Amino acid sequence: MDTLDNQFHQLHQSGLLILTNVADATGARLVEQLGSKAVATSSAAVAWVHGYPDGNTLPLERLVSTVESIARVITVPLTVDIEAGYSDDLGRVAEVIDAVIATGAVGINIEDGASPPELLARKIEIARQVADRRDVKLFINARTDVYLRGLVPAEDRVAETLKRAALYQAAGADGLFAAGVTAAYEIEALCRGTTLPVNVLGFAGLPSPEELQALGVRRLSAGSSIAEFLYGAMASVAKSFLETGKLDSSDLKPFTYGQVNALLAPTGKV
Repeated sequence: MDTLDNQFHQLHQSGLLILTNVADATGARLVEQLGSKAVATSSAAVAWVHGYPDGNTLPLERLVSTVESIARVITVPLTVDIEAGYSDDLGRVAEVIDAVIATGAVGINIEDGASPPELLARKIEIARQVADRRDVKLFINARTDVYLRGLVPAEDRVAETLKRAALYQAAGADGLFAAGVTAAYEIEALCRGTTLPVNVLGFAGLPSPEELQALGVRRLSAGSSIAEFLYGAMASVAKSFLETGKLDSSDLKPFTYGQVNALLAPTGKV
């Protein structure tokens, strides 16, 4: 019988794996019933649903309880976005990774952000060691924020992303998440420049799924976009109900990532 970790690796070998990132168990069960071949969390959406802003602030126990509840209700592979490992302390990162594997994850997303790429390489090495001890073929999806954060000039983005891809692959990564890239020629260059399966984020202006597959992309993620829409819709319906006492869904629009994250700015409460 094929294991979930092997299944998840195989889903990146051909075709285009489309993942509608979720925040909780009900969302996970819903997308599985809609035909998703795997379930992925959105770190932002998981943080928001627990009342924390995105950005390595979610307590580990909240993350673990979310992963555990999702794994309990689905039968497909589960991959968990752990931001930057919620710490730069490698021991703490190992603890986070061990916890999500123990509760049912067979894949992780882990990102470099604005930190030196060598730090993410070390975290990937730690992740591989932890997974090997657990005897799990963990799919480590290395997210680089070269595009999202504008870390280098535009003309250098492809080269810098590929440089990081090589570093992360040598450390043990199984996939490259080039979050924020949208131009077809850059996507194609990235896919040609690495043997890692390339993951892109569902931004406006992105080529169609069929085009992405032809360019060589193996994974397409919604990220926090679905959660942003849901909170925007909630605000619209709730505002209408507060003002009129009636449920009106005729003027729904999404919040932006910044609007949702700003709702959860620290208040001083613990």
